[in-house]
Amino acid sequence: MSTPSPALDPATDDRTGRPDRLAPLRRWTRPVLVANLVAQIGIIVTGGAVRLTGSGLGCSTWPQCEPGQFAAQFHPETTYHQFVEFGNRTLTGVLSVVALATLVLVWTDRSRALSYRLLGAVPLLGVAAQAVIGGVIVLLHLHPGWVSLHFVVSAALVAVSLLLLHRSGEGDGAPVPAVEPRSRALAWVLYGLTALVVVLGVIVTGSGPHSGDEEVGYRFAVDPVLMSKIHAWAVWVFVAVLVAYLVSVRRGPREVRRAAWVLLAITLGQGLIGYVQYFTGLPELLVGLHMLGSALLVAGSTRVVLTTRTRA
Repeated sequence: MSTPSPALDPATDDRTGRPDRLAPLRRWTRPVLVANLVAQIGIIVTGGAVRLTGSGLGCSTWPQCEPGQFAAQFHPETTYHQFVEFGNRTLTGVLSVVALATLVLVWTDRSRALSYRLLGAVPLLGVAAQAVIGGVIVLLHLHPGWVSLHFVVSAALVAVSLLLLHRSGEGDGAPVPAVEPRSRALAWVLYGLTALVVVLGVIVTGSGPHSGDEEVGYRFAVDPVLMSKIHAWAVWVFVAVLVAYLVSVRRGPREVRRAAWVLLAITLGQGLIGYVQYFTGLPELLVGLHMLGSALLVAGSTRVVLTTRTRA
């Protein structure tokens, strides 16, 4: 006859039996993960402000702002571009602190599966990678390929941060489908279309007047009108697949339906902003809102995919 396992001490790691010295801090895990997600979205907004104000070279070098000074300093020749660029770099420092807290709280939680704990390292690694990419952008004088990569990596970090937040609230068991295979397939098609829409949006921005450099009208030598139309058609295909997904899960779990309706609301808002900005000459405020919406679109589509399965 086997001997029953002893009861687990809540303050003890249930996988190794070692005391969890950070147990009193575990209650902060979810707030920190929420802060990480908000900060990842926020850095996209501030990066957009740098781009929309033509402040990409507000600081002429990296990691210093100007030769001999790390912070933006006022003098008669100083423009506001330097402060916009330095402000974005400062927010990166805040994001780094949040990402470090994420790593500590998630990685040290040995009661969770390794797959979850490894996710905790991604935000900090992403911030480090973005710092390097940002430095290359400055040194290469806003090379369009690197500027685009900067945004795409930020979008990917938003997706991972949403995944990390979602995983923190579920178990570590094997994934169990919560919807029919057809619905799950549609969700993944939506996710692929999200990536396509975001990349096309980056190309549209890089080919227009808000490419990030006041002295250059565009960074990508493509027709901005044509790219805008291709981008719009991709969005309409996305909407069609999303409607099909909504129909397929109309009798599904409440969480699944709610995630899909939230994504539809984000998509319609993005579409409205996109058309208004196109027909009003691309005002900076609307373009900035559109960049915020793109981050929310990535988060929303990630949430849709994650709700199609559950974990015990």
